[in-house]
Amino acid sequence: MSSPTPPVDTQTPPSPKKKQPYPFWLGGLAATIAASITHPLDLTKVRLQASGDKRMIASIRKTVATAGMRGLYDGISGTWMRQMSYSLCRFWAYDESKKILGAGPNSPPYLLAGAGMMAGAIAGIVGNPGEVVMVRLQGDFAKPPEKRFNYKHCFDALFRMVREEGASSLVRGVGPNVFRSILMNSSQLASYDFFKAELLKTKYFNDNIACHFTASFAAGTVATTVCSPADVLKSRIMNASGPGSSSTLGVIKSSLANEGAMFMFKGWLPAWTRLQPTTILIFLTLEQLKRAVDYTRGDL
Repeated sequence: MSSPTPPVDTQTPPSPKKKQPYPFWLGGLAATIAASITHPLDLTKVRLQASGDKRMIASIRKTVATAGMRGLYDGISGTWMRQMSYSLCRFWAYDESKKILGAGPNSPPYLLAGAGMMAGAIAGIVGNPGEVVMVRLQGDFAKPPEKRFNYKHCFDALFRMVREEGASSLVRGVGPNVFRSILMNSSQLASYDFFKAELLKTKYFNDNIACHFTASFAAGTVATTVCSPADVLKSRIMNASGPGSSSTLGVIKSSLANEGAMFMFKGWLPAWTRLQPTTILIFLTLEQLKRAVDYTRGDL
């Protein structure tokens, strides 16, 4: 006699819980934290690009001699304004662009770069006023006293620019800024995702701080080199004032005539020195913020 057939479990297994998207402002917060830490290096980079300072260490010493250690944090409110507009927008737009293009963690580099370009175009426009304010606040004390703007803080700069120069001053240098933003996001964000995915395919890395650090280090070097020419042009145009000073072609002609083609990479070392730790800090902070969100949601 055959044994009775055990009952078949027809109950459908529960589907895995769909992961909720992270808060849209998480990237902006991570970038603000990172930029606050590396602000002195960013300040030095802008002054090298926009003023007559020649060397990074000499520029830092000049700042300290003129305004003390506190001078290394000149324009910090402009940095915060810029990060909470530009960076917040670029991280949000990058995630949304990846959804539109159907890009995932293991997508080919061209799809990730395409999402980065879309995000960069949007963030470059949205963040331009904050970018102008940041550059002017950082570069002010490197100028002779009679040529300084003497803004009190980021909001004073914003209101005075509109009142004294018109609303068009908020889009000063928007062309080079959008171009740089496209380059930055297609190189920094996309290369981080690419390097992280490639590292996780090896037997040497897990999804932890070592992996995040290595991927962000590579992304920072790629982004600095790709973005240097547009970064120099942006700083010079935004830091200028008066009629005829906002022409991109005019700035290029003048700089080429006076300094040669290598002016496009002026300030590369401080730019790399600033962007490298900033990139590492941004992604390490962002990954930890994501883990904190997962923890509060009970996803860990």
